[in-house]
Amino acid sequence: MSVRIDEMDRKILSQLQLDASQSLDEIARHVGSSKTPVWNRIRKLRDAGVIGRQTVLLDAEALGFEACFFVLIRTSEHEAHWQQQFLAALQARPEVMEAHRLAGDIDYILKVRVPNARAYDAFYQALISEVKVHNVTALLSMEEIKSTTMLPL
Repeated sequence: MSVRIDEMDRKILSQLQLDASQSLDEIARHVGSSKTPVWNRIRKLRDAGVIGRQTVLLDAEALGFEACFFVLIRTSEHEAHWQQQFLAALQARPEVMEAHRLAGDIDYILKVRVPNARAYDAFYQALISEVKVHNVTALLSMEEIKSTTMLPL
């Protein structure tokens, strides 16, 4: 379903990205509208798939996940069976926060959150035991400079 998004929708979406736990009254006040039109627009945006599931952002370090690795994967396998097996392996690993298939020299990049280097090694050993990969390079993030879930509306 395609939906037209106007300036008011963008304001509402920006408020939801800032804090989805805001009340309808708060959102309406911030965007210069009243509660009912804001609710109708949010419902329209949900129905159209613009707004997906709502969740809570957790502090990884506060929960003991202090190491963030970016894992670059090259493979010589490109058959459908291998790709299905690889996807299943990634889906089964909660350490994998993001996974992207790339154009260029690197086939995949993963964002992996673990408590420490030993936990990363356990993740790595498990992954290569499940699927054949040609080359894996792990890059440890020394400092997170910027991280956001907000789209630039």
